[in-house]
Order: sequence, then structure tokens, then C-alpha cells
Amino acid sequence: MGLVNLRDKHHITHINFAKGFRGGERQTLLLIKVLSERGFSQKIFTREKSELAHKLEGIKNLEIIRTSKPYILSLSKVKGTSIIHAHETKGAQFAYFANFFFKIPYLITRRVDNPIRHNFFNQKIYANSAYTIGLSNVIKKELLKISQNINIQIIPSAYSQLNVDPINVKKIQERFQNKFVIGHIGELDNAHKGQFYLIEAMKMLESTHPDIHLILLGKGKDEKVYKTQAKSVTNITFEGYVHNVGDYIHCFNLFVFPSLHEGLGSILFDIMQANVPIIATNTGGIPDIIHNNENGLLIPIKDVQAIYESIKILYIDVTLRANLASEALKHIDNYSSEEMANKYTILYQKVASR
Repeated sequence: MGLVNLRDKHHITHINFAKGFRGGERQTLLLIKVLSERGFSQKIFTREKSELAHKLEGIKNLEIIRTSKPYILSLSKVKGTSIIHAHETKGAQFAYFANFFFKIPYLITRRVDNPIRHNFFNQKIYANSAYTIGLSNVIKKELLKISQNINIQIIPSAYSQLNVDPINVKKIQERFQNKFVIGHIGELDNAHKGQFYLIEAMKMLESTHPDIHLILLGKGKDEKVYKTQAKSVTNITFEGYVHNVGDYIHCFNLFVFPSLHEGLGSILFDIMQANVPIIATNTGGIPDIIHNNENGLLIPIKDVQAIYESIKILYIDVTLRANLASEALKHIDNYSSEEMANKYTILYQKVASR
């Protein structure tokens, strides 16, 4: 069966019941957009109130099905589809039951490196999938702990092609004039993103390098805790959640990503694509894309001194900053949404040809 037949006669149904709009939802959006441009007929099941659904409105050849709990009551609406693609855990459960009742094959994309609960139901969900896609090698290892019978493929995320408004960029640069700007983007959640250690490093830098300034983009459960932690310093700005992330990235001199665990860290692709050098922790899927002293600096988790020293090194060494960013940019086309869609299309083709 050729690709033309796959596009014309087969329908891809995506499932994403995530509450908010984070990295996984952005990647779902990117994939659906490219598939739409290529002529695929698609559906997506989302929560009743879904930011992802809102952002998908107007995409051609896409039917958006908003549903509420219990999601299984909407199961009959998958009839007529050829392949189901689940993008998160509840979606994987939904896909399993669709396969059980209607024999529709399904794929699962696993985006996080959290341990999967080892029980019979999860073993069945993953073992019965036509393919389970992990974003990185660390996710693959977690999947294999559930079952050795899972058909695993690794497909990384893609950069987002964020919009950049030169007028907004200039305004941000004027706000932080004469500052060496460090950026961080992510949910303010220390158990995941580890911003506590970056803030502690900024406290040290305030006395030694007062022109270094940190902008934190994002909201989260630890925001108040962080603001209390940083109340005595003047070199940190809590910018909150913003819609023009691309404008801020183009104002960063350096990006620091102190995560304690990370399935991959798709925001890193946006930073690389903007030619901004990176310091990141050597954890989870990050080493799959950041190679120490080649296209970024890798540091241990929870290490304030390492963050401090690495920032100082790149602050001083302009050539090293440029070389790391340039090397990262050389390979960014491997992480385009088109390349990601190519890899998924191959899997869809294989499933549809069975």
C-alpha cells in the first residue's frame, strides 16, 4: 500500500486527554499540522476544555472531538478510523480498549521517563501496541522494564518554529539593557525542573557578576516558594507564563536547564534553533541531544556550584559560547517537525500495510 493510499483511504485518530498545554501537547499540535499539510484525514479526542483543541481549530481535514470523563463512553466515535495514535497515558488506555472492542491498531508515544507502574494492565497496553515510541533512550529503558515484547521506536521531539516579533525583541532587550541574560523556560516545579539550584547559583553570581540576570518563564506550584527564595536578590525576574516565548529566546545570551529528570526536554530544540548556547543537567534524555563540550555543557543534577562555574565559564569565553551554539545549530534540521512527521508516517504506513 503506497503513501497516496494511506493518505486518501486511511484515517489517523489522535488521543490526547492532557489537562494543560505543555511540551507533549505542542508536539501533538506540530505533528497534526504537518500531516494535515500532507493531506492526511485526522481526528483528535481531547478533554472538553482543552487548550490543545483550541489551538487546533481551523486545521483542514481534522475533526476535533471534545469529550468528558469517563472517556470510554466516547469509544464508539473511533469507528471508521484505521490507526489510533495515543499521545499520553489516558490516551493509551483509551486506545487499548478501542483495539479490544474494534480491533483498531494503535501507537503510543511515551514522552516522560517516569517509571511505569508494573501491573498486568500496563503490560497489556504497551505489549498490544503496534509500536510504542519513546523520545529518548532513557524512556526506552523504562518501557523495557514493563515488557520485553514492546515494539519500541525512538523518535525525538521537534523544535516549534516559534514566532519572533523584532519589535517585541527590542522592547525586551531595552528592559535588560547592559545585562548578560540567562534564560530558563519551564513549569516552576522543583521536583522536575530543579529551578531551586539555579536560583541559588544566581545568589552567588549577584556579588561576583552583577550584570548577569536570570529571566524565568513559566508558572507552577513552586512559584511562591521560589519568589521567597529569591526575595533578597535583584538579578532574577519572574516573567510568568508568556505567549511570545520566541521573542524572549532571541534575547537570551545563555540558556540554563537544571532539570532533575527529563524525558527529552523539547524546549532545548527551540533554544538550539535560535543559536543560543546551553547548560543542562546530565539526566534523562538530555544527553541524547546535548553532548558535553560539543554542542553544550552538561552538569550534574542538584549541583549549585557546577551551575555557578559553568555560567562563569560561558560568560567569560565568548568563543566557546559561539562554538557550542554553532555546533548545535548544524544538526537542528534533524529535529524539524517535518522530519518527525516523516518518521511517524513510516510507522503509520507499516501498520496500515499489515
